[in-house]
Amino acid sequence: MAGNQGQFEIKFRLTDGSDIGPKNFPAATSIATLKESILAQWPKETENGPRTIKDMKLISGGKILENNRTVGECQSPLGDAPGTVTTMHVVVQHPVTEKEKKAASKATQNKCMCVIL
Repeated sequence: MAGNQGQFEIKFRLTDGSDIGPKNFPAATSIATLKESILAQWPKETENGPRTIKDMKLISGGKILENNRTVGECQSPLGDAPGTVTTMHVVVQHPVTEKEKKAASKATQNKCMCVIL
């Protein structure tokens, strides 16, 4: 995450390969605020897009970023030289509904196993 005076230029890579940004963010910006920005700019024509920030995970430097941390705290000590744009990957994972939980548990209950000794 590069920057001047605590500013970081970040672009967000979506699962379909498209990008949102790059855009400058202050070092004190929380990850939750980044997610809100992504949600507001998410392409409307995309299927299965996030409905809330809880549906998204941001990944940078191979680590899932926590909502309560700031951009400055998540800065990679190695790869972020001044003048570069940091790419964060956005993963959408909708919460499992009660109906899906019941279907999954029912499927595991009906399994049959055979053991030949």
